[in-house]
Amino acid sequence: MTTDSSSFWKSFGPGLLWAAAAIGVSHLVQSTRAGAMAGFGLAGVVLLANIFKYPFFEYGPRYAAATGDSLVEGYARIGQWALWLYLLITLSTGIVIQTAIVLLTSFLLKLAFGLTLSMPLVAAFVCVLLGVLLFVGRYRLLDILIKLILALLAVSTLVAAAVTLPRADWSTLALLPHVGGPTGIHLAFLLALVGWMPSAFDIAVWSSLWTLAKNDASGERVSVRGALLDFRIGYVGTVVMAFAFLTLGATVMHGSGHAFSPRGGAFAAQLVRLYTSTLGAWTGPIVITAVLTTMLSTAVTVIDGFPRAIDRSLRVVTSGRIGGRAGNDMGLVYWVGLVSLAIGTVVVIALFSGTLRTMIDFATIVSFLVAPALGYLNLRAVTAPEVAPEHRPGKALLALSWTGLALLGGFAIVFIVSLVSPL
Repeated sequence: MTTDSSSFWKSFGPGLLWAAAAIGVSHLVQSTRAGAMAGFGLAGVVLLANIFKYPFFEYGPRYAAATGDSLVEGYARIGQWALWLYLLITLSTGIVIQTAIVLLTSFLLKLAFGLTLSMPLVAAFVCVLLGVLLFVGRYRLLDILIKLILALLAVSTLVAAAVTLPRADWSTLALLPHVGGPTGIHLAFLLALVGWMPSAFDIAVWSSLWTLAKNDASGERVSVRGALLDFRIGYVGTVVMAFAFLTLGATVMHGSGHAFSPRGGAFAAQLVRLYTSTLGAWTGPIVITAVLTTMLSTAVTVIDGFPRAIDRSLRVVTSGRIGGRAGNDMGLVYWVGLVSLAIGTVVVIALFSGTLRTMIDFATIVSFLVAPALGYLNLRAVTAPEVAPEHRPGKALLALSWTGLALLGGFAIVFIVSLVSPL
């Protein structure tokens, strides 16, 4: 393994794929809604979520770089029960999460091109288009596209947020919000915000798989140090973008007398107006390109991530072999999983009678409720004997991990109790 700069740039990319998967619904929708609802009153929640959830995402590339295996193998080494638990969570949440993301992407696509086609048809087009891109370009094309897309979004969003800062009402800033009551934040929205802030724990597994795929594509195995630097660059970027979207919601929407529509088409139009109202109408085409491509990048990472994880998991389960090479290529199970999830997504969208906001809140709350289980598995894997002592997390990171698990588990219990006996 090498650690010089040329080797790092060859291995640079999985962290940005992670960022692309994260900077989607959690940022475009939930962060912006948080700012519109409470000004900067939820800034502390966004910050704490990014801090306490950080270790569990980092453990993906850390484990892959340290062992040459993915977290799937890490779960299998804990015990077959752990791998089956992860597989069960993935299979049960995959359709819900992918549908929420493809749904928003489809609304933005209709807005951008003025399409009058039905939502199922647009969603089917999105799934087919991204599936073909993955088939033709595999990991290399995915890697290149994400870097270009994120650069475009980052520039437009940071400039828009910076322009609105002079009108910010900092009196709303708070570390912890008031929850419940007629004037407080609803617990359900709070958990929905944290559920995908910055993302769901599922993508820690995807990140470990992308690290291995990048190794294959570059012909070099990245060092633990290089993998962590790559990931941290992507992670810091997602945190900055979360606060940029929060700022846009707080400065443009909060206190304006307007609220985001729960209907997907209207929400997409409002989202674009957040930019054009600050940067000028002439920026409309640039903005909608940035927002649409961002959701497309999130959608393509999700459409790739779920079947990639399912493929790897089933290979380990059926072969009974842990370690060596379970295979980083896109096998038959990958493509069957991709097509099945795409069909399921289109069917759900065709049958879904609620709103975009309802679908997104449901998906993010589900992710929040399963987070403690996935976080625990990640912690167990990265502290297992196959990870060399020098590559395991230090005392500070371990303390942060256990604190994060306690908080996530505690809030999950509170939410479940509140369903039985409303607060």
